[in-house]
Amino acid sequence: MTHSRDRHIIRTMSKDVEKGFGLLMARFREPIYWHIRRLVVSHDDAQDAAQETFIRIFKSIGQLNDDSSLSAWVYRIATNEALRLLDRNKTANLSIDAADGESFFNLHADEYVDYDDAVTVKLQQAVLSLPTKQQLAFNMRYYDGLEYDEIARILDSTESSVKANYSIAKQKIIKYMNLDNRD
Repeated sequence: MTHSRDRHIIRTMSKDVEKGFGLLMARFREPIYWHIRRLVVSHDDAQDAAQETFIRIFKSIGQLNDDSSLSAWVYRIATNEALRLLDRNKTANLSIDAADGESFFNLHADEYVDYDDAVTVKLQQAVLSLPTKQQLAFNMRYYDGLEYDEIARILDSTESSVKANYSIAKQKIIKYMNLDNRD
């Protein structure tokens, strides 16, 4: 169903770019925002990266053909944009965290996050503590519900590598989440 919907969007864009792009936005706006948000954490950063993602998609839509996976293509652009934003902010975040004596993994104040939900906050911290490849594999599989082969296409990786990264990430998160239970 999703593949046929994606093919419909691609065909519509080839005939009427504005109408097709409207369909693409309706299909991907929210999932891409949340995909990026889980990577960059901040609402404002996620909005900026999502906006840049859709600008890049619009500018390069001619590179997509009817045989391509629209979802993989959109998620790849979104992932790259989120990683670009993280790279730009990495130095600033590290110096701010060091100056404040805070852990790099503490969540930033954000009105869109329920900080009273300790389990959610701890899960977010656990995910943020993962290396990038594990974090991406976990987020796309657990939150976005993507299949391993789709994640592999997005990350330009192999399905077995994605499965390994997801499995390791899951084990690390379980261990991280259970740390307080040992006290």
